[in-house]
Amino acid sequence: MPNTSDDTIESSIKASKPITPIRQRLIATWLVWLSFRLIALPILINVFNISHPDIIGGIAWQALWLVPAFILTPSILRGRSPYALLIDSMFTLVYLGASGVILFTRVYGSSWAEITVYFIDFALLFAINVWLFILLKRLPSMNNVVKPPRSR
Repeated sequence: MPNTSDDTIESSIKASKPITPIRQRLIATWLVWLSFRLIALPILINVFNISHPDIIGGIAWQALWLVPAFILTPSILRGRSPYALLIDSMFTLVYLGASGVILFTRVYGSSWAEITVYFIDFALLFAINVWLFILLKRLPSMNNVVKPPRSR
């Protein structure tokens, strides 16, 4: 027979953990990453890369690359629905993986400044995934919802 007093203590501990500071950190990190990826990354790569790629072309490419992120932004900013945040987490994990691959490929043959720019992108995405994971752990459970019985 399960010990219900331990379960109630555990649930009260989970309930006492605040959600608002994690949501605020997630929102701030998300907005910093979007602006960094859209504007700062193309400008910094233009400055640090020897071939000086076009800034406007870089911003256009990043805007195209960020279309799924722009679609996810409203649910990230709300930060209340576990289902939406779970989907957001899956997409940001894809972005994190792509960012890691880009960072790994740039290690060979790029300047340290350019590697640092890509590392900042990777670190911001990693922080977003950490905040999403913590927020998902603190939100109410998705599968323990008690539904009223059906009337016949």
